Amino acid sequence: METNKSLGFIGGGRITRIFLQAFRNKNVNFNSIVVFDTNTEVLESLKKQFPGIKTVNEVITPALQNIVFIALHPPVIMETMELIKDSITDKSVVVSLAPKISFEKLLGKLKTNNIARMIPNATSFINEGYNPVCWAKGFSSSEKSIVLDILNILGNTFDVEESKLEGYAIISAMLPTYFWFQWQEMHQIGIKMGLTEQESKVAVKDTLIAAIHTFYDSGLTQEQVIDLIPVKPISEHESAIKEFLNNKLLPLFEKIKP
Repeated sequence: METNKSLGFIGGGRITRIFLQAFRNKNVNFNSIVVFDTNTEVLESLKKQFPGIKTVNEVITPALQNIVFIALHPPVIMETMELIKDSITDKSVVVSLAPKISFEKLLGKLKTNNIARMIPNATSFINEGYNPVCWAKGFSSSEKSIVLDILNILGNTFDVEESKLEGYAIISAMLPTYFWFQWQEMHQIGIKMGLTEQESKVAVKDTLIAAIHTFYDSGLTQEQVIDLIPVKPISEHESAIKEFLNNKLLPLFEKIKP
């Protein structure tokens, strides 16, 4: 895939790396990709991994590209918008990848209606992201089509109301972190019980995939699915686990809401 659009990334951390990897997986070539970060080591590492990009230590150059991705943590976004506001025109396209910073705040600082907000997902690394996106009122329909073509490279991109973005951040974008360490531990337990590393890896992976399909696609109720396995070795801890999830995730949701 070839496109004559130029991309600017303000922030060179994990999510920018994920985007660049997704583009490379699909052999997508842009007119140029410019990445800014305040950390020179981050830029050097990114340039080594993706030699075709341009890295800069000033924020204006990426802000002048056709499509500008704001890949920063919420606390520093508004001060960064102040730095680039004069470089953003009414023709600019800006995609914010952070929770909490609303359209109201972004539109109040930038001179364009072509602003989108998206909650990215780590699984975009393999082009299987689950990425909700919303669009500011007045976003150009022609530009929206171009941006969607780019975002769809990452995986499943779908429109949502702005008020739901932070919910998706908690139950989708952060979701793997609640489980990955558990899968890793089950893998190690399998090895301790005599399986080879490969046998344990395949057993955990294939069973997890089948378990998800059974839970959501079998036609059974959730209670009926749970009842399919009579022995539940950690059932005595289920209430504590549920309480932990609620006590951690609901306050976090309140913290990241606009």
